[in-house]
Amino acid sequence: MSYIEKKYKQKINDVFAELPALEEDLVGLLNKNSIAVVNDIAMLCSHFNKKINLILKKYYPEIKEMRDKLDFKSILKFYYDLINKLTDLVRNIEDFQKIDPEYYEKLIEFINDKQSLISGKYRTICTDELTVFYDKNSRANLEKILTEKLEMMSQQYFTIGSLEEEIKKIAKIAGAENVLITLADDLIRDELKMANSVIEFTVSNDNFIVLKKIGEEIKDYLLSKKYNVIQIGKTIITDAKLFPDIT
Repeated sequence: MSYIEKKYKQKINDVFAELPALEEDLVGLLNKNSIAVVNDIAMLCSHFNKKINLILKKYYPEIKEMRDKLDFKSILKFYYDLINKLTDLVRNIEDFQKIDPEYYEKLIEFINDKQSLISGKYRTICTDELTVFYDKNSRANLEKILTEKLEMMSQQYFTIGSLEEEIKKIAKIAGAENVLITLADDLIRDELKMANSVIEFTVSNDNFIVLKKIGEEIKDYLLSKKYNVIQIGKTIITDAKLFPDIT
């Protein structure tokens, strides 16, 4: 191992050693279940982002030892997802001024599960990524699979059909088990004047990451069609006038 690699490996470990204190502060804020602390959460998110970017841009590229790359990459994956979740939380608070307490609980659970996620889920993901990156046969196979998937998605996304049928296709491709589209009732219209239709979706085990992905896919599609969209948990409300078959 070169001198610079040893030096930067220690630098990475030093940065990682600073982050648990920030995590404790973050959990304390999340436990308040209050939108009043959004600025403090945003500030912590900024601190996490700054430190992770320092590692990614300056230190990590100099690490060559595969075991070290795997260890560091697994930890970085955790913090990358944490930053995304915090950014999403801050954005939702700014947009809606109200957050379901379950949202805070899921974030706290995610932080508390840090070590098991890093040693389990993220290490598995990073092992696969590094294997693909450094193995030419794996890279060729991956490229073939990605090409086939893109072709399949292209065929499914751009078929001619009613708006609600396209929404259901998009949701199911993103991982939804069930999609229900209904007309907005009077209660919803009282709170959201733009409401015409309600889209609800479910996934196995209420997987937060998959739910988020489905919501983003549907929102992006409707926004591309110039409709207004609001997402609240597993529910999307839009001013699009949908006439579903309720399946």
